[in-house]
Amino acid sequence: MNYKYLLLTVLFTILASCSTKTLTKNKIEIIQSNNFYNTGFALVYNNDLYKNKIVTKKIDERSLVIFQRNLKYKTKVKITNMLNNKSVIATVGKKSSYPLFNNSVVSKRIAEEIDLNIEQPYIEIMEILKDSVFIAKKTKTYDEEKNVAVKAPVNSISINDLNDDKSDNKISPNIIFSYSIIVADFYFKDTALSMLKRIKSETSIKKPKIKKISNNKYRVFVGPFDNINSLQKSYNDINILEFENIKIIKNDQT
Repeated sequence: MNYKYLLLTVLFTILASCSTKTLTKNKIEIIQSNNFYNTGFALVYNNDLYKNKIVTKKIDERSLVIFQRNLKYKTKVKITNMLNNKSVIATVGKKSSYPLFNNSVVSKRIAEEIDLNIEQPYIEIMEILKDSVFIAKKTKTYDEEKNVAVKAPVNSISINDLNDDKSDNKISPNIIFSYSIIVADFYFKDTALSMLKRIKSETSIKKPKIKKISNNKYRVFVGPFDNINSLQKSYNDINILEFENIKIIKNDQT
């Protein structure tokens, strides 16, 4: 009896050790930033989305609130319109379901503040951590943002006075649609090649690619896509792999 117990204990220890090594290896090889960062297409909230159960919770249209599936409730984030670099500080609301293709749901006020292009609502979400320093390109700060600036653990927040900026920040209605899906960045080329094989075998995507970013950074991506339908289909296919932070990136930024 004691012999059987000892044998089971040894087997359990070996399996646990192997599992730990595998998780550690994966954690080391996938390049991740300390704070959450994602680029993709936002969904601008309206009551019809809630009524049709596309979004499962409401957002006050005048609030500075977003829904983001990867971040905890009340997390402070910087939201940037990647087509004009306008930014606003927002707070993550309670957990809500929304389409997988969208990286967030934003209030109408946020969309207005950053002049979001509804046809290409391409935004960057950056979690604000302690000791973060960033530039908020805004001409005025609202009461909610002042509260964030006081409460958020940030060393310094610089506000650019855009009144001196002579450039025209208006978005052309005919912005070229050209995006790619970033699956992950890896330290080793062999790991990136393994991911390529997995994408080909487990999804309907047959032409994933690798781009060497530096000597120790290899990017696995899919694209380019010149229309939102093909982009969304491939994005949903990639989600089968259950990666938590798949990014969409505009091709002039790769």
